[in-house]
Amino acid sequence: MDTTVILLRVALGLGLGAAVGIERQWRARIAGLRTNALVSLGATLFVIMGAYSFDGPGDPTRVAAQIVSGIGFLGAGVIMKQGASVTGLNTAATLWATAAVGALAGGGMYWVAVIGTVAIMAANTLLRPLGRLMDHQPAKTGRELPSADYRFEVTCREDAEAHVRGLTVQAITRPEFRLRSVQSFDTPGAGQVKVVAELTATERDDRLLEAAVSRLSLEPLVTHVRWTVEHPDNQGLFDLGE
Repeated sequence: MDTTVILLRVALGLGLGAAVGIERQWRARIAGLRTNALVSLGATLFVIMGAYSFDGPGDPTRVAAQIVSGIGFLGAGVIMKQGASVTGLNTAATLWATAAVGALAGGGMYWVAVIGTVAIMAANTLLRPLGRLMDHQPAKTGRELPSADYRFEVTCREDAEAHVRGLTVQAITRPEFRLRSVQSFDTPGAGQVKVVAELTATERDDRLLEAAVSRLSLEPLVTHVRWTVEHPDNQGLFDLGE
């Protein structure tokens, strides 16, 4: 192959990968400018190697197939699980798509590589507001709700700890919840104890927590009930007063 053509393909693979990375870097994602540029460049070089190395024409599709599967290991490294939430899936998908852009550039499909780059950037920018709009729609019919980690706190008199502890477990024991722990802590208030239960819901539904609050509000020994979800923006608070 002519050296000029090779340089063109390498430059295109690096440049298009960097273009995708600029958008990722601007949004402060884990895989930013350098990562996407290197993924695209690496895919380009692998395809060129598969097609024109070893003293004769080769089969670039064999190398491209290995890129498709091999990039999954890199993508798995940016996926993080914290409690019930998972982050990095979009970043991993972007890396996978960026590798495809590099493979296209390495294979000489210049315009397809450019169009693919524009499509990736459009998906990461234009589809973001649409996704957020759909998430904020009040209608839940037919939608699969995300899982959530809850913290349920009940403050009561010290001499009623065992009784309130049992009532708390009973109030939050539902098929939708998985109880992880129940602990008791002393509070600054004299003669009071806080019972804290941590649980995970397979699908977030705050109404179930409100129902538990309503049950415990009937107990005269309970002075304070509070539940919080993992994200501080979305929390419920219910005070019974002193």
